[in-house]
Amino acid sequence: MNLSQWLSKLIGPFTPDAGLLFARVTGALLVLHVHGLPKLLHFSDELAHIDDPLHMGRALTLYCALFAELVCPVLVAVGLLTRLATLPFLFLLLVSMLLVHPDWSIADGQFGWLLIIVFGTIAVSGAGKYSVDAHWRA
Repeated sequence: MNLSQWLSKLIGPFTPDAGLLFARVTGALLVLHVHGLPKLLHFSDELAHIDDPLHMGRALTLYCALFAELVCPVLVAVGLLTRLATLPFLFLLLVSMLLVHPDWSIADGQFGWLLIIVFGTIAVSGAGKYSVDAHWRA
């Protein structure tokens, strides 16, 4: 086996749809685990401490955050209305990074910026063929 054959077996076929599935599911599970579920399980504590940078009131701000961090990741994970479902979460992240934590360095906010990259990529690319969206188009 020559080097070219060995490398092609090592690399395998180009499968962007599998990569989008991986990004959707793992990104959504991470958001649910780190942000969404803790907010839901500790609702009273979150309500007392949540920042309200858009001056909508703490309760409405928390409900919007719960929508963006619970409902939207589930939609993204299954690939249902995927591009639309990324928008509330991206908006929440941008508000958090630019208004709530403007003093953070890139290093301090790297988790947030990486989530913006992951969900921004999904918003631009769409869900891929392993999704409910793809079955609806077919």
